[in-house]
Amino acid sequence: MWSLCRRYGARRAFVHLALLLASFIAAPAMAEKRAPLIWAFGDSLAAGYGLPPAQGFTTRLEAALRRAGVAATVRNGGVAGDTAAQARARLRWGLRGLGATPDLVIVELGANDMLRGLPPAQARANLDAILVELQRRHIPVLLAGMRAAPNLGPDYVRAFEAMYPALAAAHRVPLYPFFLDGVAAQRGLLQGDGLHPNARGVEIIVARILPAVRKALH
Repeated sequence: MWSLCRRYGARRAFVHLALLLASFIAAPAMAEKRAPLIWAFGDSLAAGYGLPPAQGFTTRLEAALRRAGVAATVRNGGVAGDTAAQARARLRWGLRGLGATPDLVIVELGANDMLRGLPPAQARANLDAILVELQRRHIPVLLAGMRAAPNLGPDYVRAFEAMYPALAAAHRVPLYPFFLDGVAAQRGLLQGDGLHPNARGVEIIVARILPAVRKALH
């Protein structure tokens, strides 16, 4: 310090040290202000199956968040055809591939288990393992539920649809009850397969889930 005083004078040395100290204090604060990272971890619904990337769920959700004043980045973690078991198998390397710990993971899974008629208990066990791993890493979660096709029978429907609120309660995570709310069974909002949303359908999904995402992010 005395060398600084001799070279610059007491006043300049004081200013220099004050600015240096301020830069060290500001650095962590600036790091904390990075854009929130959201990971949509799911199947073809999260992946935007059948749509150009610009019209997919993650792109449209990111745009909606930014219009709402939330400068978040939404990354696509959806793989078409994935069951809960397949998603569980890729969870850890998927998180590593993000390059940063997400501030929120939207878990959107179970539709392919249902479409294949797999036992609800199996889907529930795999979803439970996914939630356990995310909570072990202290990563906030928004769990998105799914409805079962009525032709699978009332017992299957009850067991499948009950697993989402049960998992949300057990892990104390917020639940968005039905990912396809307002879109399912609406032909004008679905692609030709009758399962996946078209561009208009995606906009409705995003508009309806947006408040839940914003709440879970904070």
